[in-house]
Amino acid sequence: MLRVFGAQIGAQVHVYPTAQITMPWHLRIGDQTAIGDHVILYALGQVHIGARVTISQYAHLCAGTHDRRQTHRPLVKAPVCVCDDAWICADAFVGPNVTIGTGAVLGARAVAMRDLQAGAVGFGNPMQVRVAT
Repeated sequence: MLRVFGAQIGAQVHVYPTAQITMPWHLRIGDQTAIGDHVILYALGQVHIGARVTISQYAHLCAGTHDRRQTHRPLVKAPVCVCDDAWICADAFVGPNVTIGTGAVLGARAVAMRDLQAGAVGFGNPMQVRVAT
């Protein structure tokens, strides 16, 4: 059904039926990726999810915000990118204009309002980063 509305979906992708997807024509998902129960993909801007990614239950990827510097708060459509082999854990939030690097893990309930580099683990709010050694 997502493909009918313009989403680009790879092979062997599993999207749980309780996932909420806004504007699927802005969505691109790579092969062998799983989108868990009650995940929110708020695709006002482009949302790119790579191959072999896990987006766990209740996670929220948000590709939109407002420009607070202007009094009328215009909508800003900013992309979100989750690179190959990354894991967005349960109830985590990925904000607009954020990239989660290849193989990175964003821990449960963590809030990523800035990029998380490849192979790193992000946790907490505000996000703290532990780099793999």
